[in-house]
Amino acid sequence: MEREAEVPASIRSSGEDLGLPVRRLSTAYIAMLAVAMVVGAGVFRSPAAVALAAGSAEWTYVAWALGGLISLIGALCYAELASAFPDAGGDYHFLKSAYGRRIAFMFAWARLAVINTGQIALLAFVLGGYMNTLAPIGNAGEAIYAAATIVVLTLYNLRPRIAAGGSDFVLAGFEVAGVAMVIFAGLWLALRTGFGTGSAEFEIVGRLAAPGAEMGSAMVFAMLAYGGWSEISTLSAEARGGSRSMVRALILSVALITALYLGVNWALLSGLGYERLIQSEAPAAELMAQAFGPASGFLTTTAIALAVTTSINATILTGGRTLYAWARDWPDLAMFAQWSGRRGGPTSAIILQSMTALALVALGAWLGDGFAAMVDFTSPVFWVFMTLSGLAVLILRWRAPDVHREFRVPFHPILPVIFSLASAWMAASATVYAAGLLSSGGGSLTDTLTHIRPGAAIGLFMLSAGALVMLAFIRRAASPEAGKSRSDI
Repeated sequence: MEREAEVPASIRSSGEDLGLPVRRLSTAYIAMLAVAMVVGAGVFRSPAAVALAAGSAEWTYVAWALGGLISLIGALCYAELASAFPDAGGDYHFLKSAYGRRIAFMFAWARLAVINTGQIALLAFVLGGYMNTLAPIGNAGEAIYAAATIVVLTLYNLRPRIAAGGSDFVLAGFEVAGVAMVIFAGLWLALRTGFGTGSAEFEIVGRLAAPGAEMGSAMVFAMLAYGGWSEISTLSAEARGGSRSMVRALILSVALITALYLGVNWALLSGLGYERLIQSEAPAAELMAQAFGPASGFLTTTAIALAVTTSINATILTGGRTLYAWARDWPDLAMFAQWSGRRGGPTSAIILQSMTALALVALGAWLGDGFAAMVDFTSPVFWVFMTLSGLAVLILRWRAPDVHREFRVPFHPILPVIFSLASAWMAASATVYAAGLLSSGGGSLTDTLTHIRPGAAIGLFMLSAGALVMLAFIRRAASPEAGKSRSDI
């Protein structure tokens, strides 16, 4: 039985510092956090890459719509898991329930060493790049700004808090306003020049050509922009309305994110046209300049900075909860299993996560292109575990049929299977992209190893290192000094 279950709900929701998660977060706050986490740099960095790989404006829409559909199906799967197995560990707890402690360990290690910390570093590099453009401090400026951002936002998440603060809503509001500003720019241009005069016509059905040869890569970048909604499952033990609150937050946030992304891509394709979009290094800024003049560049930069800052903040907040749940299960990690009621989170786990992210910033700076390195570093590993999470719905329906589920995935088992297959496809596409198989022509193993991107190689190495750490923990637990047998693990 988990520690949360040992405390009556009436006490857990009181706000008293018991060293346990407290049910204090509203549906609106959780949904806001999901939007804040997802709608970050991806919506500004990914459209050109998605369009180029998709091969046409029409298939660009298909890629983004498909990404939203996959995310919505995934949100339905996570809604069932969160309603049946609420825990501060989120998908860590789901995987432990479905596959056991060892798979869960590898997931938590991946979150610490690759996925969450890599995402934090990736976003910090985006912000660092913009900051170094506005206030240059040298060749290392991007990495310096990135590191400073992580430190400042970590301190922000360690501040004392009694309830979910309004400052988080304000940041998320600015973030959504920045995205809406891009959509408005496209609408303004369309009103001035007439709808349907650009490259983004709406007559797609019946004339859809074959997709680009790199449609898998298009989905890698699109899903990178959608990534993060699953993180709010770590708040299932803190949702004020319990399971129903989590279900509403998951579905509402993914639907809003999909609408925003389709709107942004319509604006870019309508305002710039397909050819200009795929050649642009800063399509949102170019669109804003075309709609409102050169002076709008400051507004675009501000919108991007706010979006990235808000996403980093939300990722730091949720990622520490997985590490907290992981540390509860392994005695060697006990120092990270401390929950601060005064700060409303796992202080030591958040600090560990941020220190790892700072190390990845140093790694990205050493590799040369921090953003690209972090894409290669995180994507393949992330989608492997998303595949396992989708399958966990099927496994836990079979292994724990009597557990009360306030929400059940409709059309079971069809939707969980679709999400699992889609995630497996994304894992394969991300691996092909990160391994450089497209550029190498998919030749021999030697060619593949020659073309594999350094970030991907280091990511796989870090994941393998986790297996060695787990084996060391198991041996310590099985030693006579620990007073445990191997069967306990």
